[in-house]
Amino acid sequence: MTGQRTVTVLTLDSGLVTVPEPSWCVGHTDEQLVDRVDIHHTAPVGVPQGLIDLHAELVAFPFGITPVPVSVHIELLVPGATLDPDGLREFADALVARAALLRGFADRLTVLRGGGAW
Repeated sequence: MTGQRTVTVLTLDSGLVTVPEPSWCVGHTDEQLVDRVDIHHTAPVGVPQGLIDLHAELVAFPFGITPVPVSVHIELLVPGATLDPDGLREFADALVARAALLRGFADRLTVLRGGGAW
């Protein structure tokens, strides 16, 4: 592919490694010395704040022991809470909203893996 971006990363075990960089990757300027298997691409995925803290990012580990194609990494934090009936309903609504958001990410990821844009 003409015009494909590449990035060169200094690794501890393989020296300088040049890899194609997907258009969605935010870059590797702050990347520390790593082993080749640890080279990865990443980009944050916007998630609105709410009762449930959901952090999401696009990731890919092209040289991993088991290579990971572009995927969405999710971290979920649900703080403990004692809820009254209205609070419990609000919490349930937040769960439904987050589930819809994740389904949307799955659809977008399917497009991205098929060669489209995120």
